[in-house]
Amino acid sequence: MAFRPPGEDPKEFLSKMIVGDVVMAHRPGDAMKKWRELFHITQAELAKKMGVSPSVISDYESGRRKSPGTKFVKKWVRALLAIDEERGGRLIMELSRLERLRGNAILDMREFPRPVSAGDFCETIGAEIVACREEAGRPIYGYTLIDSIRAIESLSGWEFLQIFGLTTERALIFTRVKHGRSPMVAVRISMLKPGLVVMHGARPDDLAVRLAELEKIPLAYVRELGFEELLGALRALYARLAGIKTV
Repeated sequence: MAFRPPGEDPKEFLSKMIVGDVVMAHRPGDAMKKWRELFHITQAELAKKMGVSPSVISDYESGRRKSPGTKFVKKWVRALLAIDEERGGRLIMELSRLERLRGNAILDMREFPRPVSAGDFCETIGAEIVACREEAGRPIYGYTLIDSIRAIESLSGWEFLQIFGLTTERALIFTRVKHGRSPMVAVRISMLKPGLVVMHGARPDDLAVRLAELEKIPLAYVRELGFEELLGALRALYARLAGIKTV
């Protein structure tokens, strides 16, 4: 996830981020649908705000119509943000809350343009699933890479919820884990539950496995990768799903 430069208005930053995500996407229609659904806006609502036919939105999202130009995408984003503001600015405020965590506990955060199964996600980063293997088919829509020590030291209960980004159906990856249970204890007492928990640094102990089974959350352990290798694997996965060519 990109972070807002100091002094930049959150709404303006969010607008630029969404425009860039759509324009640079391998399949812009998929990106447009993803953002519209994240804002919980129907095609009809968005079309009405833009002054176009709902079929225009549908055609772009399905790929039946040629990829939209930057001018159309900017108008489309303005409509998304306007509807969000009319509803109280939920997503804009969420971005602002996430920004407070910049440079602290969150090391990386990405939203996937399309889901990947928990099992495939773990295979990509060399992680072994040690609890709830039957849930390996669960869709994962993004990930948050967390410094577990900083999270424990600096995040309040409310701020901990912000690590979920735009969807709870994501992987929470805890690095610098010293004891094999602390991430699952934090997840156990949290109101929101992730789609997958991954530990990096210490193998999950028996209590962590039991907690994961109780919550029915797949729990995995990165066996061999160092931090930089793990980060590289995560970003390579994001690039593959987003259709971004890497050198």
